[in-house]
Amino acid sequence: MNYKLSPSELTYLFEGCKYCFNLKVKHSIDQPSMPMPGIFSAIAGRQKEFYAGKRTEEFCRELPPGVVEFGEKWVESLVIKADNSPNTCFIRGRFDFVIKFDDGTFGVIDCKTARSSESKTKMYGRQLQAYTYALENAAEGKLNLSPITKLGLLYFEPIGFKQIENAKQAFEGNLLWQEVKRDDKTFLTFINSVVKTLDSNDVQPQVCDNCEYCRSGKKCLAGKKEASEKGCTCCLWCTHRSKMKDIKNIATPLPEDNPFCPTCNSPMNRKSGKYGQFWSCQKYPDCKGTRKIGAQQ
Repeated sequence: MNYKLSPSELTYLFEGCKYCFNLKVKHSIDQPSMPMPGIFSAIAGRQKEFYAGKRTEEFCRELPPGVVEFGEKWVESLVIKADNSPNTCFIRGRFDFVIKFDDGTFGVIDCKTARSSESKTKMYGRQLQAYTYALENAAEGKLNLSPITKLGLLYFEPIGFKQIENAKQAFEGNLLWQEVKRDDKTFLTFINSVVKTLDSNDVQPQVCDNCEYCRSGKKCLAGKKEASEKGCTCCLWCTHRSKMKDIKNIATPLPEDNPFCPTCNSPMNRKSGKYGQFWSCQKYPDCKGTRKIGAQQ
């Protein structure tokens, strides 16, 4: 197999639940998800609009002089051959934005609306390392930027509101830059461990205690064969998997050209509506992302 690895799934899903990670990567079966409050998507969207085309001197003097040149672009890496494995992998995802510095080098930046912490920066750093690898080792025809000399996070920490005029307020907060140290060797070692996990048949636990969807009481059938046979519905994850009679029968890979959802980055399915065919998010109705047929990924 040639595993498709998403930077966000390497950050959240792999650490959260190896069983769910296996299902997603190997069988395109998504972990049930809670809808994200719309306010966070709105803030993220406005941030990217705000930073587009701005010079670093205008918003973060800790960064070298440069300009925000690329925003929300898809990246895809060359195939990565893992050690001691017959299988390969590649990285595919979409970054927040990239700065082109005046010296010709680049910086990969993620925006986070949250209170900064060392543990969060370390966790998000893996995502940035993945984007960096894909940009410097791009597949043919994909965005290729090099050298990348800065990785980091711009934390927006809300502190309150300010009255601008009648019926208009501004949402104020502190902006904090946290640099992520680049470590290609450690990242590739991690990728090898991910492929090893995917190759193994011994890493799919009956119940994963670290996963909110798998975790349950003593009477729960989560992850067990009986969950399918008896229709266990004690939690979202059980309800989802109780519909699975045989993973092999439903784990049909999506066609190579199926796009990914612009809202949540999940695979999309072709559907028909009153105006003709369109792409619909695989997570519908939890996610209502759509694309026109023929739209770029």
